[in-house]
Amino acid sequence: MIRPLIALAASALIAAPAAAATYTAKTSTQAPAKIPARDILWTCGSGACTGSTQNSRPAVLCQGLAKQAGRIESFVVDGREMAAADLERCNASARGDKSQALANAR
Repeated sequence: MIRPLIALAASALIAAPAAAATYTAKTSTQAPAKIPARDILWTCGSGACTGSTQNSRPAVLCQGLAKQAGRIESFVVDGREMAAADLERCNASARGDKSQALANAR
């Protein structure tokens, strides 16, 4: 009696698709309304961008957005804010970031 229930539960877990994470980024400048980047389509307005994907890492998504939208003030993944050190590394990729240009010159 219990074996069929275990088999059913196991098959449900295997068949369930991975849930997509939701990302929100506050930008320091006004970004375009739509920004396609790597594994996500960002929708931007009022100084913030949002998107959802299950196929990438937060650091990669943050850097991709920073390259197109400029400096990121905050980056939130499913309600959890990115650590300050990680956000700093993300912003090294920001469009127009002078510290990145200096690092590349060395």
